[in-house]
Amino acid sequence: MRQLLVINPNTSTSVSALLHTHVQQAAGLHVAVRTATARFGSPYIADEASYAVAAHAALDAWAHALASELRPPDAVLIGCFGDPGLMALRESSPVPVTGLAEAAFIEAARHGRYAIVTGGARWGPMLQRLAQALGQAQQLAGIHTVAPTGAELAVNPVAARALLAQACRDASRQLGVEAVILGGAGLAGMAALVQAEVPIPVIDSVVAGAHWALRSAPIPPLREVPGFDVAWKNLSAEMTTLGVTPDHRSG
Repeated sequence: MRQLLVINPNTSTSVSALLHTHVQQAAGLHVAVRTATARFGSPYIADEASYAVAAHAALDAWAHALASELRPPDAVLIGCFGDPGLMALRESSPVPVTGLAEAAFIEAARHGRYAIVTGGARWGPMLQRLAQALGQAQQLAGIHTVAPTGAELAVNPVAARALLAQACRDASRQLGVEAVILGGAGLAGMAALVQAEVPIPVIDSVVAGAHWALRSAPIPPLREVPGFDVAWKNLSAEMTTLGVTPDHRSG
């Protein structure tokens, strides 16, 4: 049975539970999903500062999970639509790593040009920068953010459904795209609810992440064993253990 580690890089256990439920449901019974929650940081990632801390928290949660489990995972999914720590974790992991955003970008691009709908205005430029870094700038036609954050939307699903369905229709009409991504861990399951009200495919970023875990990853791992190529100071014991000793630094 394949083992998938899902890392929630914020400290909200309710988001972790939502991620676990929807990833496991989408992955199926032949994949064992383990979910790790950030041990520090913000309960919701909504700006540059919380995003920066979340990257560290994702690395720490990964190191802690490796130290806590007898069997390492076969793949790792960063459960945030923004993928904090993606490149660093990919560099450090012997197994494939992706995030909700990258997985959703790949799935949406199969339909053609796409748009993103998500909660929180500050995510707009952050996601644009991520799309550029992942080579998706040409495929991404635009980003439509609604005022409430994903956490706020999750509190009132009925109101969220109406708001998000309208945002998806607006993105479809205004941008002329072939698909729209409904992005955010807190919005897991919402795409299926609004799909009947939207004339183009609506991609659930959490489901896209689970589907990615079921197929061969497009980017092979860079190393044979987990580890960081630096000697840490004043970080967690788990991260320090995976770092190099000062005598073995290469630079």
